[in-house]
Amino acid sequence: MTAHDNTPLPAFQVVAALAIGTIAVLMVGVQPIVLGELVDAHQVSLEGVGIVAMAEIILLGLGVVLGDALLPVGQLRWITIAAALAAGGLDALTLRATGDGAMTAVRAAAGLAEGVLVWGTTGVIVRTANPARVGGIFFVLQTLAQALLGLVLAHAVIPRWGWQGGFAALAALALSCCLLAFAQPARLVPLAPPAVSGFRWSARTLQPLAVAFLQLATLGAFWAYLEPLGKAAGFDGRGAQTLIAAVLATQVVAGSVATLAVRRLPVVPTLVACSLALAGVTATVHQLPAGHTRDFALACLLFGFVWLFMLPFHIGLAFRADPSGRLAGLVPAAQLLGSAFGPLMASFIVEGDNASAVPLLSAGFALAAAVLALLGRAPRATAPAGALP
Repeated sequence: MTAHDNTPLPAFQVVAALAIGTIAVLMVGVQPIVLGELVDAHQVSLEGVGIVAMAEIILLGLGVVLGDALLPVGQLRWITIAAALAAGGLDALTLRATGDGAMTAVRAAAGLAEGVLVWGTTGVIVRTANPARVGGIFFVLQTLAQALLGLVLAHAVIPRWGWQGGFAALAALALSCCLLAFAQPARLVPLAPPAVSGFRWSARTLQPLAVAFLQLATLGAFWAYLEPLGKAAGFDGRGAQTLIAAVLATQVVAGSVATLAVRRLPVVPTLVACSLALAGVTATVHQLPAGHTRDFALACLLFGFVWLFMLPFHIGLAFRADPSGRLAGLVPAAQLLGSAFGPLMASFIVEGDNASAVPLLSAGFALAAAVLALLGRAPRATAPAGALP
């Protein structure tokens, strides 16, 4: 069950672990819906809602890091149950929170519990025979589940029960992880220690995490301001929201393609090509004059395709630097922290409703990721059969 153990995990255990991780990140996908309802209900201010959203995402990433550093994989089932109870309880506690400070504290704590759940899922993924492919499946499941929950919340739950119904639904889903914990592996064998695997922190081992961080900063910055950018290009509100839905559908297709291609394409050239494509898309959007809605839509669809297509390759890049799988377990943390960092940096260059400079910032992040991926290119380390694309 380690990265060096050829004994495969039963499929039902992997599926249960992926379901737990998918539930853990549902809030990230439906934040615009439920947090928007909080603003409308005057539970948080418009100025504070961004802080609430960012705090949860950052703590989610830190939860993965702390889980890797502090928690024993030999107690995976009970840790999962404890984290699920904490996440569900904090979702319920959100119903009692009022004001920017209280809401930020509760959602940050929820993010930490959700991060522990993602840590457990990642631990299972890196111990499968094909971690990059399983990771690709995980990313597709996330997108599908977030889109489905968003539809249910927007059209069934919130119209009837308001924002409280949204968090009650999230609490119920989090608590369902307690049952799923009995289907996932009860425990995982520890990965090879550094003395055996030869792992040590260095520029080479940090490089895969930095590439993932910068590429997700690229995505996060542009995605956070896609609606105002779309309106500036000539879309009305409904048109911009329809475009966002189309991009999400494109992501599902891209993730499905990636799960098939991740073992056939070289890791570094693929990630460099993806970074250059993102830089090209965002630079094109920046220079598009108003009224070119078709060109804007095509650019966004390509952006969405590259987004989910490249994510499994982050796991492959991590395995190149560390075949033990320890580094790959931190990839979700780097992705989450990058997705929070991008919008944070973008917020400093937005002037009122004018977000025209954001695509250039995204292009800069993408080019930096491409350069870093090329500079860090090295001969592939020896890895277990089937672990690398």
